[in-house]
Amino acid sequence: MSWEALPITLTLMGNFRLALAQLDPTVGDLHANSVLILQAAQSAWEKQADLLVAPEMVLTGYPIEDLSLRPSFRAAALSALTDLAAQLVAQGCGDLPVIVGYLDHDRNAAALLHQGKIVTKYFKHHLPNYGVFDEQRYFTPGNEAVTVRVANVDVAIAICEDIWQTGGPVAAAKENNVGLMVVLNGSPYEQSKIDTRLDLVAKRAQELAATVAYVNLVGGQDELVFDGGSFVVDEAGNLISRANSFKPELLLTDLTLPIATASSSVVVSTATFERSLANTITAGLDPLAEVWQALVIGLRSYIEKNKFKSVVLGLSGGIDSAVVAALAVDALGADRVNAVALPSKYSSAHSLADATELAHRTGIEFRIEPIQDVVDAYLSQLKFSGLAEENLQARVRGAILMGISNQEGHLVLATGNKSELAVGYSTIYGDAVGGFAPIKDVSKTMVWQLAKWRNQMAAATGAQPPIPASSINKEPSAELRPDQKDSDSLPDYLLLDQILESYVEADQTALNQFDPQLVKRVIRLVDAAEYKRRQYPPGTKISVRAFGRDRRLPITNRWIQQ
Repeated sequence: MSWEALPITLTLMGNFRLALAQLDPTVGDLHANSVLILQAAQSAWEKQADLLVAPEMVLTGYPIEDLSLRPSFRAAALSALTDLAAQLVAQGCGDLPVIVGYLDHDRNAAALLHQGKIVTKYFKHHLPNYGVFDEQRYFTPGNEAVTVRVANVDVAIAICEDIWQTGGPVAAAKENNVGLMVVLNGSPYEQSKIDTRLDLVAKRAQELAATVAYVNLVGGQDELVFDGGSFVVDEAGNLISRANSFKPELLLTDLTLPIATASSSVVVSTATFERSLANTITAGLDPLAEVWQALVIGLRSYIEKNKFKSVVLGLSGGIDSAVVAALAVDALGADRVNAVALPSKYSSAHSLADATELAHRTGIEFRIEPIQDVVDAYLSQLKFSGLAEENLQARVRGAILMGISNQEGHLVLATGNKSELAVGYSTIYGDAVGGFAPIKDVSKTMVWQLAKWRNQMAAATGAQPPIPASSINKEPSAELRPDQKDSDSLPDYLLLDQILESYVEADQTALNQFDPQLVKRVIRLVDAAEYKRRQYPPGTKISVRAFGRDRRLPITNRWIQQ
């Protein structure tokens, strides 16, 4: 299913054909990543491109974290770069200049390959083992700028966060009056970040009075999703071309660029041709489509790149597990998704009916495994009551799911959302079990929005909406005691999420627009649940402050927010 708007095409005459290779590498798979680059180079050469630019760290995959500390991996990365230069010649496109991101000893680097040689390199001065770079928070000035001459055009090279500052390579490019700056990126997806990138690059293009090309990775890596969306803007900051989001693609753009004047350029190609190409500006996705795509790609990449054959999840009939099931179907196909209803004596008939209905609508494998006999066996010996009995039910469910995983080889998907995770509304070794948590960074409010959006998209194409309306409309409940509702323990989710948005996402503590006692209670819940969050499975990051990756509090912590 596609949710993208139709592209805009602009036909221009130009003297320079630029190819941006928006690729989906796998960390550590140097051979497979080299093949991706070679395939892009072959296509670019056949289409008469003057220059091919591949993303940041594409040869090694990104982020490599502590792999950068291993001498064996560093050596293999350098060897792979040398081999790639030779392979470009062997497959008949050695005359195509190729700029590729890679690891050079302990540095994030870009290399220009041409005629079987590594012509020049551009280095960052920081180790690339910081997880993922925060473009707005970190910058190392003084990077040695590199300008190369391709098809009589001066081209400056920059990597990722260089473009966020006016110093370093940007200042050098301006001094050299370059005609084109290419920026290699491994920029992960966050909501609203696509527009932020475009605005920033347009501003830099205006400052440089030069065309700027931004090439980005695509695909998932652990908790990160790279959304692609590579693009080119002209010297006035106008968008010339843009690739699809969340898809590998070779973006070709014909440009009219000034003839080279910089004396410091490394010359690799001087041929010029008049070309006419329909430059494509792919329309952006609406915000919910963007998030859904990110979650689908994040889940799919985690499953495929780690070679899991299938997934299993507990299907309660509630909204969270329904959305996770629908995501899994879109990511993997119904034949690879297994769901288990695990009713206790407190489970309502409508919840079981909703779970069954979702399984019918999506075509996933579904079974029912009642848990009450197992729970009673525990209770007959341990005499639990109250919260201990409630959590026992969740832990029995978790044990059954993990047992099915062991027996049948499925990866267990945890179904908790960010709002629950924030305030500790989850049970360790219960609903928190699993290998991946697809909606870990999605608020409860957005879970509802995504469910409605996904059903609307299905209806718009004449397909069966995957999620029963009753799963969306019912009041949330863990169903661990008679007539239990989430609102017994938590504020209404619409209100709770507003407070969490301020405290978790924006790190604000002066929340005067809310009841002071409620704010204090929510903050205490969030801070006290840090030890639970440390034990939660990884999950796709879509926000600025994802738990575990961007936001970590000390577990042992006596600071009390006033």
